[in-house]
Amino acid sequence: MLKSLFSGVSGLQSHQVAMDIESNNIANVNTTGFKYSRANFSDLLAQTQAIATAPQGALGGKNAVQVGLGAGVSSMTRIFSQGSVQNSDKNTDVAIQGDGFFIISPDGGNTYKYTRAGDFKFDAGGNFVDNNGFITQGWLRDPVTNKVDSTAPIENINIAPGLTTPANPSAEVVLKANLCSGPLVDSFSPAYEVASGIPPSITTPGAYDGIDSNGNPVPAGDLGVMFNEIGEGFSLQKDQGVWISFLSAQKTDGGAVVAGAVELDITFTLDDGSTKQITTTGGTAADTIATNGNRYVSAINAQTSITGISATYDAINNKINLVNTNGSAAASHNINVSAVGNANSGISTGTVTTAYKYQYDPAATATATGADKRFTTMSDLRYAMELQARSVGDGDADTIFDENNISISVNAQGKLEIKNPGGSQDGDYDMNLKITSISGNGISENTRFTRNMEALNSVLPAGSGGTAYSQAFNAATHSSSIDVFDSLGSKHTLRMEFRKTAVDASTGSTWDLKISVPPPASINTVAPTNEKVGSIRFNNDGSLATYNPPNVSFSGNNGSAPDQQISLSFGTANAFDGMTSFDSKSSTSGISQDGYTGGDLVGIRIDQSGTLIGSFSNGRSFGLAQIAMAKFTNNEGLGTEGGNVFVQSANSGEPIIGTAATAGRGFIQSAALEASNVDLSRALTQLIIIQRGYQANGKTITTSDQLLQTLIGLKN
Repeated sequence: MLKSLFSGVSGLQSHQVAMDIESNNIANVNTTGFKYSRANFSDLLAQTQAIATAPQGALGGKNAVQVGLGAGVSSMTRIFSQGSVQNSDKNTDVAIQGDGFFIISPDGGNTYKYTRAGDFKFDAGGNFVDNNGFITQGWLRDPVTNKVDSTAPIENINIAPGLTTPANPSAEVVLKANLCSGPLVDSFSPAYEVASGIPPSITTPGAYDGIDSNGNPVPAGDLGVMFNEIGEGFSLQKDQGVWISFLSAQKTDGGAVVAGAVELDITFTLDDGSTKQITTTGGTAADTIATNGNRYVSAINAQTSITGISATYDAINNKINLVNTNGSAAASHNINVSAVGNANSGISTGTVTTAYKYQYDPAATATATGADKRFTTMSDLRYAMELQARSVGDGDADTIFDENNISISVNAQGKLEIKNPGGSQDGDYDMNLKITSISGNGISENTRFTRNMEALNSVLPAGSGGTAYSQAFNAATHSSSIDVFDSLGSKHTLRMEFRKTAVDASTGSTWDLKISVPPPASINTVAPTNEKVGSIRFNNDGSLATYNPPNVSFSGNNGSAPDQQISLSFGTANAFDGMTSFDSKSSTSGISQDGYTGGDLVGIRIDQSGTLIGSFSNGRSFGLAQIAMAKFTNNEGLGTEGGNVFVQSANSGEPIIGTAATAGRGFIQSAALEASNVDLSRALTQLIIIQRGYQANGKTITTSDQLLQTLIGLKN
């Protein structure tokens, strides 16, 4: 009878423990990071009144007769299910989504404790602490590498109050851009710039490539890749070009016209090698000199559209004069009488040159002498034109070819500029500029280039002070700028200017590169010291081939450290990860550098990896520290110490320390806290169950008591 009393008592005690556990759960329904527990019941030892027997013969076996002696709480299980994550307005609040614990230390890292409550803050000393004052553990930014090394031992997270970051000199400039390779561009500039007051040199072809604003030569570039005033590419092909004449050709060395019944039979050899026969008939013995002369002139002028030659009759000297003005692209451009079938016209065999071929050739050496001239660059063309313009007026037997003062230069607008100031002793002449296109014999007319050159067509009398201008010649350009920083944190604008200079059908295009910084800063040892030139070349698929220079040596000349090496990162060779040259608009899609000026800490935020990112007054943001996380083999084996703190136990396993979101550890959400995982509806329901169990066990005791009273009453 007493056994039932003991069983009832054990039941009351077990349910009291369960009640204590559940009431603790309910009490912590609003405790940050709290994990609820449950009581695990088990029965106590049973009293065996009869043991089990095996079957014997026809008699079956019997089970043991055992009477239980009550119940007890064998263990308590902590449930580490995820609590809901609630957003907060505090940047230093952090919640764990997934498995893991924050590591905190009450003694500077000698011992560790663990928590899911991420209500952290900075104390007066810059320590990152929880509400108990325990310092959060993690990794700090290495002052040498300026990186957070999460493989190093963990330590107290401390960010000094009033933290400042020193200036970081720029070490790399990264540029990603496209330089347009197409025939139509909207970013261009004059072919090259000439400083006023600096006369052009005519001594060597290609020697005069223009003068920049600092008085230094700059490349003129390949005319084949230049553009007109609205950005249309000339796209010059080999042998395309123009005829240029500076003075009309005149042939006046023939004899007098003869009277009488004579015929005219003259052969003109044209520029393409073909011939044109001019013949007249119908003359009579009574024809006068004037009659024959005018008949001959009419016959010649009837073929001017083919030969380019017009004739006039000199009635005073009874002579026929021939003139070629180079006025028609379709006609011949020079006087070339190859055969005279009848001498009665007075015209003699001979050649007079009025126009000269200027043909583009991207590969051959430029030529500036002779009737057929070759050019590649703007400098080649300018030089060849000036040399010929000065040679035309040379009527001496001496070897000085440039006795006149005609000058041809390229102005700041990229236009050819021709002046005829006069003032020479015997070489002046009135210029009659005529320019027509080259076409025929397999050569197609380049209308854009011809139109640019035809603007020079004019009459410039010697000493007139007039000027003839071509249309502008432009090069495709693009520029990008970025501020770089010296060791003092001072900003300097680094400008990169690209100018298209050449195209090779088999390899690709080439662009000149000019890098500049504002004075007094320097990047070069020769004048101008604030500029450095190089080039960049692309493959014919638009990918980057190579570029130079790969870096510049920068000196701010303001007290900062000299010879600061800044590497230029334009991409990988034969790849498309940096600079490219496609048929699309020239544009910069990305430019960056790694330097910055000094700044003060103005704010801290925490990312999903637990990195404390500092924002500074200089606009920079970088990681200052990283919160460490621990993971255990058996979370339920952790002990509790109050204050939302867990401690390692013999059954929890060793902590596996690492960063958030790695190796099974959850990620961190900033400005949020993990709520208690207590389900209040479950807990209240559990209270009812515990209450009923307690009441039932109490009923067991009262019933046993009544039975005892009956037993005691038997004696009476």
